[in-house]
Amino acid sequence: EVQLVESGGGFVQPGGSLTLSCVASGFTLSAYNMNWFRQAQGKGPEWVSRIYSGAGVRTYAGSVKGRFTISRDNAKNTMYLQMNSLEPEDTAVYYCSGHGFRGQGTQVTVSS
Repeated sequence: EVQLVESGGGFVQPGGSLTLSCVASGFTLSAYNMNWFRQAQGKGPEWVSRIYSGAGVRTYAGSVKGRFTISRDNAKNTMYLQMNSLEPEDTAVYYCSGHGFRGQGTQVTVSS
């Protein structure tokens, strides 16, 4: 069974950091292009970052470039999103997706 499970969300003050994890099961994560998306309350989904299959080329949305880092651990079949210098505008439910599947999401709230 293919499954993606996110974790690591929470409440953080502006300027803080969080690292999200996405554990894949039922397929080899590194064989697929994998994405992080987010959706703020009342807004549509926003693509955040992608790590390509194989060599793992990474791309970022302009709104997070320089602050967020996507990575993966092939041995753990897990993808990460390191988020630094968080802003209130980063508040959203964050989802990982790939291979036609999406996780259940993890809430990130940035507030003072």
